Amino acid sequence: MNRIASVIATSAVVCFFTTPVMAADQSTEKPAWWYKDVVDAAYVAQYATVPPKKNVLLVDSRPARKYDKGHIVPSINISNSQFDKHTDMLPQEKSDLIVFYCGGLKCPLSHKSAAKAEAMGYSNVKVYAAGYPDWVKKGNVPGVSAAHVKGLIDKNKGAVIVDARPSRKFGKGHVPTAINIPLRQFDAKVAELPADKGTELIYYCGGYKCPLSPKSAAKAVALGYTKVRLFQGGYPVWKAAYGAAAPVAAAPAASKIEAGEDDGTISIASFQKLAANNPDDVYWYDVRDPEEVESDGTFSKAVIMTVDDVEENVDELPTDKPIVFFCSTGARSGEAYDIVKMKRDDLKVYFLDANVAFNQDGSVPKATPSE
Repeated sequence: MNRIASVIATSAVVCFFTTPVMAADQSTEKPAWWYKDVVDAAYVAQYATVPPKKNVLLVDSRPARKYDKGHIVPSINISNSQFDKHTDMLPQEKSDLIVFYCGGLKCPLSHKSAAKAEAMGYSNVKVYAAGYPDWVKKGNVPGVSAAHVKGLIDKNKGAVIVDARPSRKFGKGHVPTAINIPLRQFDAKVAELPADKGTELIYYCGGYKCPLSPKSAAKAVALGYTKVRLFQGGYPVWKAAYGAAAPVAAAPAASKIEAGEDDGTISIASFQKLAANNPDDVYWYDVRDPEEVESDGTFSKAVIMTVDDVEENVDELPTDKPIVFFCSTGARSGEAYDIVKMKRDDLKVYFLDANVAFNQDGSVPKATPSE
């Protein structure tokens, strides 16, 4: 009898946990008010992408206050109670896929909205019955709205807002209090994230089509941060709702650099002047081989990094000041410049195309026109 009881108990547990997964099966018993076509998280995951899929719309049928705090990215919010007032947000093409969801297996809102959409003539309507609680339970990063982000800022809730765009974009405008950790520099700037892995992190970038924030958020989750969120509407939505933040002042050294005759070059006069008078306004990179540096010396402010090293570490180059590459003749410095320009559009970078004589004492090298 004990064995029979154990089998019955085990069967009951299996049935309980598999019912949501099998919800799309018409033979599965379900509440009478459920919509006829129910799907699971695996189905939704095909369409919960950034950028959003064409001809697909995910709709959160809960009230806005619920959506603001957490939703499936990239869903929009059409609460069931306001459905008739916002039908303009639905696709023009009646054959487009629409997936409604709400607060879980006991929530009727998504089912009611789906029925309304079908009555309007939409022919490809689904309901993710397990909804938002199931989505989060499965480890997906939730989205939040601009209103939620503003509330965190206004009430000083301690959340850290992270702009994943390149620094040149951040400098033109950003969400107030945000820090800038571009995706390309995530590993190099990871120390700027809070030590407490329970801190709420809000990632954003350039809008619904921008993949930088979800990729950065995934990296944060992999590091063990437990409250990672996506403000996928990003800076365009913030700017439209609350206006632009004051831009970051341009790096002071940028105005002091005089370009040379060829694209990307720094003039010899500007190189000599900056190195002598304002060396800390620029990042200097000597891209010669270590043997040459040991033999001939280098500029004391320079980082020694061969061209191969530049290519391998291009994602970790700093963004807060201009970069100047130099070597002994301009050949390798130009190569380093080309590598960086192909992969990093967020950097202010120059190279010295000149013959350079170095000094063992680390003083400013002397540059003369190359042949």
